[in-house]
Amino acid sequence: MDRTPLLLHACCGPCSLEPVRLLREEGFEPIICWTNPNIQPIAEHDLRLRTLQAWADDVAHVQVVVAGDDREAWERGVAPHGFDREARCRACYALRLAESCRKACELGIEHISTTLVVSPYQLFDVCGEVLHALAQAHGLTPVWRDFRPHYPEATTRSRELGMYRQNYCGCRFSAAEAAIERHEARDERKAARSARAAAHAG
Repeated sequence: MDRTPLLLHACCGPCSLEPVRLLREEGFEPIICWTNPNIQPIAEHDLRLRTLQAWADDVAHVQVVVAGDDREAWERGVAPHGFDREARCRACYALRLAESCRKACELGIEHISTTLVVSPYQLFDVCGEVLHALAQAHGLTPVWRDFRPHYPEATTRSRELGMYRQNYCGCRFSAAEAAIERHEARDERKAARSARAAAHAG
């Protein structure tokens, strides 16, 4: 079966599992594009890329192209938004998806999508707006799908495959936000346990 080439921007290996499978079922042949200058520190960036490449080579048999990772552009255009999450993420999506669109044009691929919308923690509508605008500007066709319902499957499959799974989106701001959320969740669990213990004691 001849499939339609599609450039799939990938944020990591685990989030690529279900989009590749589902897009192939639709008749596309994804070519994964890696461009994630947001991921910090560099060791984390490289680990995620190695994880993606190992799965792509050994399991999925999908091509991975490494596009530009302009960290200076990220610091100039994204970092100033700091903890304003919507503004920061919008700028970050735009930087990465613009480079993906550029790479798609360079490779002669007319369709484009992203794995960013697997995670329920991403800003789905914002990402969709950015992808559609950039695809139109580059003369590409956006393939916009809601992959979020498949997040549990991606989680299960990636664990079964022994893939490295990160606990924050990528940038230093998201790492801080995720750490705060984990602390708050732990505090809530402790409070709930204390309340149960007090109720039993009474």
